[in-house]
Amino acid sequence: MKLIVFPGNPGKQYERTRHNLPWMVLDTFLEGKNLLWKTKFNARWCSLQEKGEKTVLLKPQTYMNLTGKSVQSAAAFFKITAGQIMVLHDDLELDFGFLSIKKGGGAGGHNGLRSIASSLGSKDFYRLRMGISRPKRQQPASYVLDRFSREEEAELPDFLKAASAILDVWVKNEAEAFKERFGKCHYSRV
Repeated sequence: MKLIVFPGNPGKQYERTRHNLPWMVLDTFLEGKNLLWKTKFNARWCSLQEKGEKTVLLKPQTYMNLTGKSVQSAAAFFKITAGQIMVLHDDLELDFGFLSIKKGGGAGGHNGLRSIASSLGSKDFYRLRMGISRPKRQQPASYVLDRFSREEEAELPDFLKAASAILDVWVKNEAEAFKERFGKCHYSRV
């Protein structure tokens, strides 16, 4: 069993902001899928079956910096270890449009990752890092809560499709082989 976590901030004012990139990927990933959503773990969740393996999709309804409580509750309920979890997140250290798979490591200033690692008591979960670029003039805390630029918005549909395609591969294959295939690349190469 696997768990994919799509952290974000609830509320109209956060829709289509950089921090809510995981929720946008989830919308793209769900296209053509008819899944039954439930509410539990301070989240909306559903599951899908692929090649005999169940994957739980978790969309926490807490704010980003409290995501860990939701993830820990779901992981405990489904008896999922950190190594069976994939967390999607925006990443300032990657240029916009780049995607990278990483297992473990620090939070890099991302409060959602810090909350998840703290609540799980482990940093050994997979991350789908989605590049949003570092701001040139703005403070990172306000930058991640802003909407994408006009130029980025034009590329966003292809970026979201690439991230969704990576999730499809992860759901269907072994995690390490998946990580080797998608180390770090621009969305146009997925």
